[in-house]
Amino acid sequence: MNLKKQSMAVAAVALTLGVTVTAVPAYANDGDVIREGSCARSTDWKLKASPENGRIEVEGEVDSNRRRQTWRWTMRHNGSLSARGTRVTRGRSGSFEARRVMVNMKGKDLFVFRARNVRSGEVCRGFVRF
Repeated sequence: MNLKKQSMAVAAVALTLGVTVTAVPAYANDGDVIREGSCARSTDWKLKASPENGRIEVEGEVDSNRRRQTWRWTMRHNGSLSARGTRVTRGRSGSFEARRVMVNMKGKDLFVFRARNVRSGEVCRGFVRF
């Protein structure tokens, strides 16, 4: 059974048992590591880490299905604030993406992406180890 089918099977069993699955890891091509989950309300988040010429490209995405929402976001790398900003959801999907290329430190790197909707206060938070 491939990884996507395994993740779907685990999610189905968890839902049957009444367990909330907040983050489902997935693995893409070229060593990418992707995690995704639900925010505090109806919004979804995704965080991807990928190899990038000896560094690590980190992409955080928030998808609220509503355009023109303002979100404040941060990215942490091994506990230290690496980037922050403000973005507005756009396009058909009502989403935004924040992308940074980070130093690849010795050992496993931990990236945490957090976004807060300025108006509603809804919070999205996800992490990935690379």
